[in-house]
Amino acid sequence: MDGFAQISEKLAFIGADFLSEFRIHAVQKSVDAKTELMRVGQNVKYIPIVASGLIKVYGLVDEKEFLYYYVRAGQSCIMTFSSIFDDQQSKVFAVSEEASEIILLPVTSVRKWLNQYPEFNHFFYRQYELRYSALIEMLNQAIFHRLDKRILEYLNNRMTLLAKDELRISHKEIANDVGTAREVVSRILKKFENEGVITQTSSVIKFRRL
Repeated sequence: MDGFAQISEKLAFIGADFLSEFRIHAVQKSVDAKTELMRVGQNVKYIPIVASGLIKVYGLVDEKEFLYYYVRAGQSCIMTFSSIFDDQQSKVFAVSEEASEIILLPVTSVRKWLNQYPEFNHFFYRQYELRYSALIEMLNQAIFHRLDKRILEYLNNRMTLLAKDELRISHKEIANDVGTAREVVSRILKKFENEGVITQTSSVIKFRRL
């Protein structure tokens, strides 16, 4: 089943009339890994739903990246969705973590569907719920967990999302995502390596998922 058919099936509960409009207006797009999809300040013309792959959504704080969340298959970027109600400018950056298929919904169509099909709102309410839960978990980790445990959980979650047992990732990217310095990450990963928790080269980390 291709990406367009997968998302059509996921939204089938809204009804046949909606699906008919969805098939007319939605656009399917394939992107390679590490493709920039959105920048802060960019006009939001489409609301994305990920059909396959993985999208990273982040912001910049004092010139440093700060991870907000990942968008997986069947999910949408709720911060992009929220932009259509004010100035229509993106407040986040988004980049594909791996080759992905994305279904793009025109903002004009989304606004119409929100009024015309009440069930369409349910899909985005669910996205808000998912992001709120992720935010609470992130705050709990930042407040209650030591940094070495946070990094271990970050590696585990990242590999689970990608369904892999190794990551091609730099220490700098890990530092950006967990909100610390690269030197700190390098020191902690070296400790994990000495303890036999991970193996690593200059660009690959192997880790047995928890």
